[in-house]
Amino acid sequence: MSSHRRRVKHFDRKSGPRKALLNGMVVSLVEHGRITTTVDRAKEVRRHVEKAITVGKAGDLAATRLLLSRFNNNQDAVSAIIKDIAPRFKTRPGGYTRIIKIGRRPGDTAEMAFLEFVDYDYEAKGAAKETAKPAKAAKGEAKAAKAPAAKAKKASTKLVAAKKKSVKKIQKKDRAASRA
Repeated sequence: MSSHRRRVKHFDRKSGPRKALLNGMVVSLVEHGRITTTVDRAKEVRRHVEKAITVGKAGDLAATRLLLSRFNNNQDAVSAIIKDIAPRFKTRPGGYTRIIKIGRRPGDTAEMAFLEFVDYDYEAKGAAKETAKPAKAAKGEAKAAKAPAAKAKKASTKLVAAKKKSVKKIQKKDRAASRA
């Protein structure tokens, strides 16, 4: 199938399941601030999220009703867009999200990415998770929590590299097993 002049990705789904998929991903992004998904899905979801935030900037009843109609009457997501997210980007003319590629998924080697808001603070989210974890934390996690932002980025790139190596090992074993 040709991809020329195609406005949207179809993801091998009919329109109803595709809308449900995108709807759920938009709501998850609004709720959590960051989601992990494939690059193609992230690019498609980004279109919908950015339009929703632009509509939410108006903040009036018409905008609320329009967003409710788009997101299956999900009152929590719509109120989060209008009351929390849209005011944060009031002066920004667009480009509210970013896509960060994180390597390939082990099972099918699909290119994966984080889709997050540009003002997403992963350190604050990490600190919130640290308080939620039990007292027995691994030494590596404790060191990473104490490290400054530059060291945290280096640590994350090392983790991604280690993950890629383990993925390659798994794939190599699978290929050897299928040949035998």
